[in-house]
Amino acid sequence: MIFFFHLAFFFKYFKNKKDKKYIQNFYDYVFRQIELDIREIGYGDQTVNKKMKTYVNLLHSIINKFEKWEKVNYKEKIAVFKFFIEINDNNENFLEYFVKYTNYLSKTPLNSFTKSVIDHKF
Repeated sequence: MIFFFHLAFFFKYFKNKKDKKYIQNFYDYVFRQIELDIREIGYGDQTVNKKMKTYVNLLHSIINKFEKWEKVNYKEKIAVFKFFIEINDNNENFLEYFVKYTNYLSKTPLNSFTKSVIDHKF
């Protein structure tokens, strides 16, 4: 789930950049890897398809919630985390973390993520 939050913000900040083909290839790669991991666990084709549909729908649902993230007030942001992550306490910590993460994404060019940069700090 947390991975999908990161991914949703990543796509939000880089979808309008020049290299849309790269973003699409990255999206395809991520879901190919998730599918391979599910298959590696030993699930059959029918279960894999069902889980993949669930994951794709979940990511798009998160992306929809984050689309107007900057215009949403504090309580609504906390409600988004409560909706997706069933934690009653410390949702503020998630919010604080993702505020820092989104600030970092907004200030960092896409090619910083495409090269062998290992030490991302935000």
